[in-house]
Amino acid sequence: MESKNVTSIKEIKKVISLYLSRWKFISFFVIIALALAYSYLRYTTYQYEATAIIRIKDDKESQKLPSLSELNGSSLLSGGSNTIKNEIEILSSRTLFSNIVKNLDLNISYFQQGKIKEVEIYKNPPISLNFFANDSIIHKVDTTLFIKIKSPSEFLMFKDDAKSLIDRDDSEGKSFSFGDRIKTGFGDLVVVPNIGKYSPRIGSNLKVSIKPTNSIVGKYRSNLLIATDSESSVVRLGLRDNIPQKAIDILNQLILEYNNDVISDKEEVVRVTSEFINNRLELVFKELEEVDFSAEQLQKRNNLTALGSQADIYLQSERQNEAQINNTSNTIQLIDYMQQEIEDKNKSSDLLPSNIGISDGGINQVTKSHNELVAQRDKLLKNSTESNPVVINLNNQISALKENLASSLNNMKKSSEITLNNLNREDARIRGQLYTAPTKQRQLRDIERQQSIKESLYLYLLEKREESAIRLGMFTPNAKVIDQAYSSYTPVSPNKMFTYLSAFLIGLAIPVGFIYVRKLLDTKIYDKDDLLDVLKMPYIGDVPLTSKKTKLISKVDYSPKAEAFRIIRSNIDFILRNNNSETKKVFITSTRAQEGKSHTSTNLAMSISFSEKSVLLIEMDIRVPKIMQYLNEKPSTKEGLTDYIANKSIKPNQIINKINNNDYLDVISSGTIPPNPSELLMSERVKDLFDYFEGKYDYIIVDTSAVGLVSDTLLISKFADIFVYVVSANNVDKRQLAAVAQPLYEDERLPNVNLLLNGTDFAKKGYGYGYGYGNNPNKTKKWYQFSKK
Repeated sequence: MESKNVTSIKEIKKVISLYLSRWKFISFFVIIALALAYSYLRYTTYQYEATAIIRIKDDKESQKLPSLSELNGSSLLSGGSNTIKNEIEILSSRTLFSNIVKNLDLNISYFQQGKIKEVEIYKNPPISLNFFANDSIIHKVDTTLFIKIKSPSEFLMFKDDAKSLIDRDDSEGKSFSFGDRIKTGFGDLVVVPNIGKYSPRIGSNLKVSIKPTNSIVGKYRSNLLIATDSESSVVRLGLRDNIPQKAIDILNQLILEYNNDVISDKEEVVRVTSEFINNRLELVFKELEEVDFSAEQLQKRNNLTALGSQADIYLQSERQNEAQINNTSNTIQLIDYMQQEIEDKNKSSDLLPSNIGISDGGINQVTKSHNELVAQRDKLLKNSTESNPVVINLNNQISALKENLASSLNNMKKSSEITLNNLNREDARIRGQLYTAPTKQRQLRDIERQQSIKESLYLYLLEKREESAIRLGMFTPNAKVIDQAYSSYTPVSPNKMFTYLSAFLIGLAIPVGFIYVRKLLDTKIYDKDDLLDVLKMPYIGDVPLTSKKTKLISKVDYSPKAEAFRIIRSNIDFILRNNNSETKKVFITSTRAQEGKSHTSTNLAMSISFSEKSVLLIEMDIRVPKIMQYLNEKPSTKEGLTDYIANKSIKPNQIINKINNNDYLDVISSGTIPPNPSELLMSERVKDLFDYFEGKYDYIIVDTSAVGLVSDTLLISKFADIFVYVVSANNVDKRQLAAVAQPLYEDERLPNVNLLLNGTDFAKKGYGYGYGYGNNPNKTKKWYQFSKK
């Protein structure tokens, strides 16, 4: 478990080092991303939010207190929730927003154009437009006017096309004076300058955008935010716009339009009731005139002038009975009027008069419920059609209430008629007691009774008309404003911190992702860990990458490369410490060509010779020899290894080349390149060669062929004490390496194999370690050199 944790920590450090080594590459993308974010924030149009808080009042709130069961249950909130939802739909209706756009002239926008961006001018624009066309036409126009101010009295107007106003030639525009009548496709208009502080500046470029009302309505409806709690009637309104004051004005106007709409609906019921009362007053007035005329004619015919002196003949009971007859007759008359109103099919509105004097509470409640449903349906019809399921449902409920109301009125009328008949019989009985009264007097009394009934009804209707007139001006707004629309004047979009953070993360993610994907797809070997992940073999060391100019190390050399070969030399001595041979034979091979096999052989031989150990370097890669080229030496003998093997007359000591300025290093060159190198290396002369030099040198370094290409090395592997398997960093493919080297190690076809990584670039992937102190031991690393430890 501890080993796994150590491995995980090591991998994490390795990954971190990889990304830190690419800090310049990553920083470049981050800086570019932040620069783009800055440019975006510099020239984008900011969005501001305005907020208003209102409370939707219910007409039923002030009528009665809720019962304990309503407070404990959900009935109080469930109905209210539906009411709030309905009112929210009204708040966001196209009708209200259309009124807002028209009242605030939001379909006409003024812009000050700059070289890069344009700025909208909401309050006090430099100019204003006066149209001769009707508002209905202006609200459907979709056009843009480009205006350039030439002088305090003149301006240029350009055609509406895609070319920027800044780039236009003045000759393309048409010159006008302020106040001129300009003909357009949608009617004539006059451009008037603003006087004073906001007057147009000479040379300024203005754009006037005229949009159809419907498109502006859709824009602001989509920007409107409405939030409410399910258990509260408080509604929070929010609106976003590029100008905070415009958003504030729209929200305030929205609340005003909503209240006006609600008050208009309430007043409609009162107007219907007033109209009903006025119609009935005309009828009662005519009937009262007829009764008064009959009384006048009767008195003239019968000379009845002293009627006041006869009032005492009526009993107190008769007065009470007459009062009841009057009330009952009024009720029957009002029921008739109400029935006529219900049956009238030619009415402009389905609303019914309420509280006209019928004393039955059930009828008044049904009438009120009917009017509420009609008002709710009419609200929906402003933004819907008759085919809406909700409208159909409301129509069915309205019809049911009308039938219920008609039935109730009919039953009440029958009951009132029975009561009236009983009262009339009682009145006849009382009048029978007045047998001494003249017949003419009784006739007059009948007429006076009718006159009293009509007067009572007439006065009652006048009273109701006054009540309706008073109620018409007493309705209060439905929305109580808790907080007027306000704005913090702080942009809500785009968010600067979020934009910069997003840009930083994107600028970080692109190079990091690129590095990660590149690493994921990379099949090359870069360091010891990469190599040992592929090959399960002993590791002897690595050689850092150097310039091509410094192929060979020197005796006094503090470079990382020289130090690396000293470490490899020490590791070889340690591995061969129990070797009984007098001469240590080190064979160098690789998977394929161009992996630094000859380079390693040459420098290893030189490093050992610098320790004053005698070294024989044999060039056994007879196909592509490079040793003498690396040493920059010309062979001092004509014959080489292949010549010795092919010609038995040549002795081993005859093919040795001495190296200038190095008494401890001798070289046997490859000689003439043969046509059959494999067969040549199978000769017994190869064994004789190694036997001859046994004991004469401390080390024999053999540069062999690549085992992944030819079988030459396998033919001579039995003579080696140790094999150094060279792997070129950032060169050989992991899959090829695993397919060639691992089987050779597992099958023991190469004795005592040890891996050597050549050409490691510790800055390439950002991890690893360096050798030595370089040419300047006291030199300190830069602050940004994360990759070197």
